[in-house]
Amino acid sequence: MIKILGIGLIAYLLFIAQRALYEKLWRKHLRISVGFAMDHIFEEEQGELKEIIENRKRLPLSMLKVKFKTDRHLLFGNERGSRTTDQYYRNDVFRIGGGEKVTRTLKFKGGKRGYYTIDEISLVASDLFFLSQMVADQPVKAELYVYPKPYDSSRLRRSFVRLNGEMLTKRHLLEDPFEYRGIREYQPYDDMRSINWKATAKTGDFKVNQRNYTSLKSVRIFFNIEDDSILKREDAVEMSLRIVVSLCLFFLQQGMQVSCYGNGVDILTHQPLCIDGKASQSQMDFIYRALARIDTTRQTANFVETFEERLMKESKGSFTCFVAPNQYEDFTELLKRYEAAGNSFTWFYPVSGNQEPELMPELKKRVEVIYFNI
Repeated sequence: MIKILGIGLIAYLLFIAQRALYEKLWRKHLRISVGFAMDHIFEEEQGELKEIIENRKRLPLSMLKVKFKTDRHLLFGNERGSRTTDQYYRNDVFRIGGGEKVTRTLKFKGGKRGYYTIDEISLVASDLFFLSQMVADQPVKAELYVYPKPYDSSRLRRSFVRLNGEMLTKRHLLEDPFEYRGIREYQPYDDMRSINWKATAKTGDFKVNQRNYTSLKSVRIFFNIEDDSILKREDAVEMSLRIVVSLCLFFLQQGMQVSCYGNGVDILTHQPLCIDGKASQSQMDFIYRALARIDTTRQTANFVETFEERLMKESKGSFTCFVAPNQYEDFTELLKRYEAAGNSFTWFYPVSGNQEPELMPELKKRVEVIYFNI
């Protein structure tokens, strides 16, 4: 009997000792990171999230839970250890030995344009006998931009061709045949005479010469995504941002300076979008990120109050495009004042379905209706 009691006492002391050991040392030399494989993807593209656990001590961890949450619009699927409600919740369980490193890759799809983060992970570990749990929180910095996908349709391409012709006419500019800027892919709006046949034969795809202009003008793109309807038209708002992306790409490919302004509020700065004109490739990256950060759940800034002064004062030497899925009175009155001041523009108006919208006669000639189906 005394022997049994002795064995029990030793076992109890060992249990107490190992529990104390784990409580003191389980976090020591334990490195955990959660991050996205890339800092950006496009809508509907696949991305990867990596969990890396490295136990740099000899003490094994028989059970380690790593918990975190992120936005439900990152579509991970119904995998084990996850659930989706208002957000996506993840609970992964690891068993990791001393000196061992484990990497787990989770695949997901960018379901919606946006800026997504993981700011904190929760850790739960147990002792050898799973009778005691240790809990800790760890801050992390994982961020992902889901860029709006450029919209492409035959109607939009035809609009670009007409727009390109109108701008060339208004600019009275000729390409300088003595200034060669490079070669790029052929686009439907390009002149057949600009095709580089040698480069085309070499690559198997149509290539065109890029030449510098004797003078470059700028393009301004304004978007108004105000939506005061009882039934929110989220699809039209998102389509507006995709059209903005397509316009920016189009004009930057022409070697023109592009500026972009809109009344959508940045989720980080809480300010409307204002990007002054540049003609570099980095400008497109900057625009992508800014558009991804627009938070459509916030109240938009008043378009007229925010941009009327800029619109009127900086109109000289620029061609202006508007993108808006609405015909609110203050906006259309601003466009009429802008035109009355002798300025030309094009308004891209996204409409869900095929129903022809009723347009104001004074503005109808300036409107390009873009029909879409989600």
